[in-house]
Amino acid sequence: MAYQQIIALFFTMVILAIVPGPAVFAVVSRSFSNGFMHGAALTLGVLLGDFLYILLALFGLAAIAQAMGPAFELIKYASALYLCWLGLSMLRATAHGVQLVDTAKASFTKNVFTGIVITLGNPKALIFYVSFFPAFVPMTQVSFLDVIIILTIATGAFGSANLVYAYLASSAKRVFSSTKAAIMINRTAGCIMLLAGILVAITL
Repeated sequence: MAYQQIIALFFTMVILAIVPGPAVFAVVSRSFSNGFMHGAALTLGVLLGDFLYILLALFGLAAIAQAMGPAFELIKYASALYLCWLGLSMLRATAHGVQLVDTAKASFTKNVFTGIVITLGNPKALIFYVSFFPAFVPMTQVSFLDVIIILTIATGAFGSANLVYAYLASSAKRVFSSTKAAIMINRTAGCIMLLAGILVAITL
């Protein structure tokens, strides 16, 4: 991967990480009710689940790229369109405050397992990675170093974002119950995602 691809992938993943989804809601809820460390353990489980989906997407796409050859370029354009569609969807979405509920105390292992189950229970994540990576990763020649870089980027982006959410949830209850804050996050992320899709399309 080139430096430009690494930087673009990192910032795009950061944008995705800050948009509240099922995993973020779970981390917030657990941190809100049980404290930061429980949210951090859940974050670890979510990351492990993401790692599995990332590996499946990378190696599955690499095999397809080898078989398709030059025709695989079409998938890159499809990825750019997908990013644009995702951005428009975020802009049009009506955000709602997160409904938080108290949960019973759970062990570190149980929290990690819960995080893994939440990620693996959302197969859309795998579909997303399959659509997402061709725009940033040279799928015809994915190296071991590329895999390490991508997993590191995912850890930095998703891990740090979820930990920030966990910290805020454990220290300030109203942050995540604000509909206005959620709408602002969606709209900002949507604009940036739309721009990312356009840039990917014109620089392929």
